Amino acid sequence: MSERLIPYQPMDLAEPVDLVAAIRKRRGGDFINLDRMLLHSVPIAEGWNHFIGEIRNNLSLDPKLRELAMCGVAVLNGAEYEFFHHAPPFKKAGGTEEQVQAIRQIGQANFPKHLFNQVENDTLDLTYQMTRNIKVDSELMKRLHQDLESTKIVELVTVVAAYNMVSRFLIALDVNPEDHPPA
Repeated sequence: MSERLIPYQPMDLAEPVDLVAAIRKRRGGDFINLDRMLLHSVPIAEGWNHFIGEIRNNLSLDPKLRELAMCGVAVLNGAEYEFFHHAPPFKKAGGTEEQVQAIRQIGQANFPKHLFNQVENDTLDLTYQMTRNIKVDSELMKRLHQDLESTKIVELVTVVAAYNMVSRFLIALDVNPEDHPPA
């Protein structure tokens, strides 16, 4: 096995105390490999922990739609680490294993749309368009507006944008899944 260009920070990292404590609290005690890479830069780790913490814990958006978008971004960008961490919360929020497997076909002609309701399909279309095309079709936004209020649309767009950032970070720095599944 080759040595990492940028090694993960150690699991027992203790400094800076406040930041390490905040990340451990959000994670339930342990770092994940993403944290261990982010902690090479205190300002980045601090901002990331706050921003992503808000996305994960304080949005009014349905958690199922949030995790669906995160999984879709992961597949489209080839960020298996991201998918590994967001498929379980998607299922916890009401998704099925059949839907998890279907998400792996996002953007393909044989995508099984029948497994998802209209707002879920629109969420996946938004995820695809934002990730692949950047520009989003106005008709899609109108459909989303019929199902979601403005705040939730802004939150959904932010989730897709933020997790495109996450996947690009993970892939560029070759961050891999931990040896154990997430809790």
